[in-house]
Amino acid sequence: MTSWQQWVQRPQRLWIRRAFFQIHLWAGIGIGTYVVAISISGSALVYRRELTRSFSRKVVVLADSGRRMSVEELTEQAQRAYPTYEVDNVREAETPDGPDYVVLERAHKRIERLFDPYTGADLGNAHSAVERTLTWLADLHDNLLGGRTGRYVNGIGSCLVTLLSLTGAILWWPGIKNWRRSTTVSWKAHFPRLNWDLHSAIGFWCWLFVMIWGISGIYFCFPALFGPSVHLFAGLFLSWLAQLHFGRFNALTESLWTIFGLVPGISAVTGALMWWNHVLRKKFRRPYRQAEGASAANSTNSLLTIRD
Repeated sequence: MTSWQQWVQRPQRLWIRRAFFQIHLWAGIGIGTYVVAISISGSALVYRRELTRSFSRKVVVLADSGRRMSVEELTEQAQRAYPTYEVDNVREAETPDGPDYVVLERAHKRIERLFDPYTGADLGNAHSAVERTLTWLADLHDNLLGGRTGRYVNGIGSCLVTLLSLTGAILWWPGIKNWRRSTTVSWKAHFPRLNWDLHSAIGFWCWLFVMIWGISGIYFCFPALFGPSVHLFAGLFLSWLAQLHFGRFNALTESLWTIFGLVPGISAVTGALMWWNHVLRKKFRRPYRQAEGASAANSTNSLLTIRD
């Protein structure tokens, strides 16, 4: 058979496919934890705007409780409340019954508090627990909690996700006779087969999503790679790409993106289980069987010695 005929009928025997398999395997092993973290955080952030609006803190103060403090007076009050911090910014409320917003900093730590502009009382964190969790998830998803360095690492991870998507598309092809089977899951099969089917079928049906997330992730981290033609329409392009990345078109797409956002994480887990079933478990079993065989041989020799 020619190489093309072999690819169409039995691609598993082609050396180029085996090479792509090694690339796919070791890239997946290398960024498995990263993919799971990005997958879960990205899925959770689809509804970030709606959750922020629903769970934002709404604090009301008594407008008739006295004279409203000036910015200087409130700054002194905040400084006394947090003597180890420096007041960076004070934002006065737009309404008489709203609290003032105060930002304090110390080294690389930043806190945001609400203060009563009439009494100077500290009213607590400016953001609810849900808002703080979403902000943490956004920092994890965008910067891996590492600032600019984390953003660069995230860009490299996006490149590897794109590579996994491309090599996965090549490896998925099982041959002309079996391709339909690779698009479905045999739910009654034994676990190794079920896990294989999940990895293969999910990769087939959700390949385009993963590819889009990988490419958009590269752009968000390394926009210079896309050249001046992109920057010419940067505003429109960024808006469209952000919507496509998070599925923010309508309620239906947001729901779909929330579900499909877990696909890379599921693929990483099923891929790791495949590696365990086909490689690691055999390596762990081999010395165990050797030890078991040696133990059985010693027991037999002991029995023969006793009989003699």
